Amino acid sequence: MLQLSLPFLVSPQAKRPVIRSDFIHEKRPLNLHCLQLPPSLFISNSQQHPYPTLPFPSPATQSVAAIVFGDGSESRLYPLTKRRSEGAIPIAANYRLIDAVVSNCINSNINRIYALTQFNSTCLNSHLSRAYSGIEGLGHEAYVQVIAAYQGGDDKGWFQGNADAVRRCLWLLEEYPVSEFLVLPGNHLYRMDYQKLINAHRKSKADITIAVSSASRNHDPGFGFLQVNSKNQVLEFRLRLEEKPIDFVSVKSSTNFSDIAPNGFPSMGIYLINRQTIKGLLEEHFPTANDFRSEVIPGAISKGMKVQAYVFGGYWEDMKSIEAFYQANMQSTKNANLGYNSFHNIESPLYTLPRRLPPTLITDAVITDSVIGGGCIINRCKIKGAVIGMGAKIGEGVIIEDSVIIGSDVYIRGDFQRSGMDIPVGIGKETQIRNAIIDKNARIGKSVMVKNQNQYFISMHCPVIFHFPTLLHVSLQIINKDHVQEGDREADGYVIRGGIVVVTRDAVIPDGSVL
Repeated sequence: MLQLSLPFLVSPQAKRPVIRSDFIHEKRPLNLHCLQLPPSLFISNSQQHPYPTLPFPSPATQSVAAIVFGDGSESRLYPLTKRRSEGAIPIAANYRLIDAVVSNCINSNINRIYALTQFNSTCLNSHLSRAYSGIEGLGHEAYVQVIAAYQGGDDKGWFQGNADAVRRCLWLLEEYPVSEFLVLPGNHLYRMDYQKLINAHRKSKADITIAVSSASRNHDPGFGFLQVNSKNQVLEFRLRLEEKPIDFVSVKSSTNFSDIAPNGFPSMGIYLINRQTIKGLLEEHFPTANDFRSEVIPGAISKGMKVQAYVFGGYWEDMKSIEAFYQANMQSTKNANLGYNSFHNIESPLYTLPRRLPPTLITDAVITDSVIGGGCIINRCKIKGAVIGMGAKIGEGVIIEDSVIIGSDVYIRGDFQRSGMDIPVGIGKETQIRNAIIDKNARIGKSVMVKNQNQYFISMHCPVIFHFPTLLHVSLQIINKDHVQEGDREADGYVIRGGIVVVTRDAVIPDGSVL
């Protein structure tokens, strides 16, 4: 019996925007067999003018530009961000986190998108450039432009924050007439029609509109908390200082409101700012400010600018921890309308990089409630409630439950293994993995136990399910008997975050290991 819940990978013919991406070719081999790109495309440096290969959209069809940030200097998703930015982290087998935000823009008819990147951005730049180039449709033209951080003669260093990055790139952002800029974190998971946010902003004639969540229960106070009145006018902004967790900065609007009955909402870190307002804030009022949430937005409120809140009631996850990332992946395996549902939503599709991978090969496996990416080789094993990423190889007798296997950069056929390596890429025979995250290209040996709490296992001959011969035996393993919630064994190839075992990228776990 085989039961699969496969990810919905949008065909370019379904809804195809023309998207231009500028990038510099890197002289390094690509492991995945991906689309070949025209030689005229390049990543634009924020010191140089871009040379577009396609005409820009007409101002009549595009009046809002999106600014997407895909990374930050300090990530709470480490070690998944050891070699990649948060926006580039794979999710739900076929996608990357930043795909959700870029797809929101495309589905909201926002077709001018700037991606500002800096930390560990090679993977993210490559993905954006290859995924969103040369796709046609929607009756107009669009583009994604990657703007990489730079150091110039007049600059003291790299981008010091998202506000500093926008300030340095204003010359480029203002080259084409737009009415507003939509500032977006690139590592959040949600589905929003930005046109509704834009309409509310224009109807209220606000200088700034901040998206707030009415559904988030465990919000991150680092984004700030807004007090608004019945007209969604912002009365007060509170922000927890990261360097002093018990202290808060509170800023009240200098405007006198007739209606001051407050309602409280957490900020989502999404800002729609008028063109002249953002220029005045960054160049005149706060020319040394580095961050929107802690400096620019509180400053605008204190100056009495008209700041509105747009209340969003849908699912929103800001990926504030390894646990949040793990749960988002687990929800992608459910048929119920829980959490983020755009992985399978044909009306609001999720776009990503088209890949030329062979179909997944499954031999005598039992798979239930799982998401399987392309190019996998899955032998006689049992998989339940798991996300299996592209190019994963899973050996005979393996048990995987409630886990995320991110996959491999290379397509593996047969018993392929890298030169000089005794353990091939993939998951070896008889290994058991429960409640864990296995990062890309990990090489896990045979009979390895990866679990996050006390668990007892009885394995025995079961010809109906597994169809491979084993001797009748009973094995008892007590794993993580102290219920460790946090642990750093990165030198050994894994860490524990929130009780979840995370096997690091390219890690080698020897045969018979117990994690």
